Amino acid sequence: MIFAESHFRELIEQHQSMVFSIALRITGERGAAEEVAQDAFLELHKSLAKMESDDHVRFWLRRVTVNRATDCLRRRSIRPEWKADEWQEESDALVQDSVGAHARGRRVEMRLEEMVSSLPEVMRGAVVLRYQEDLEPEQIARILGQPVATVKSNLQRGLGLLRRKADVMLKEFRRERA
Repeated sequence: MIFAESHFRELIEQHQSMVFSIALRITGERGAAEEVAQDAFLELHKSLAKMESDDHVRFWLRRVTVNRATDCLRRRSIRPEWKADEWQEESDALVQDSVGAHARGRRVEMRLEEMVSSLPEVMRGAVVLRYQEDLEPEQIARILGQPVATVKSNLQRGLGLLRRKADVMLKEFRRERA
């Protein structure tokens, strides 16, 4: 099945939230994610005649989005690195803030997003595709063009790094619940 030009708008509407979400999780910045998403859809428009099915479009968009987001990070040369003392300051400030449970949950969510965006690029792409897009390591390997063993290693190392960061960054939230 080859997609006609008239179906392009439908493809955008169908996949825009997935593309933007992947881009946002990898770049960590809304403006950059919007640019990445726009680039991915422009590239899709150019390659529309090559698309064979809905699954092919979804797979292709995931791969292009991850690649463009990674390129964006490399161009900016930004890799957020948090130090434990900075996390402690953040945690202390959060403890002093006495807002409701909903706001506290939102702060936890924001901190988790910051932690994911601080992962090295190769780990971040694998973690986002695995836990946001719910893809198996074999599928991620095809999208990223990496061996399955490399994807599994990046997932394991990425999760380990997230756990260590969470131990420091989210310990005050655990105390609040206890």
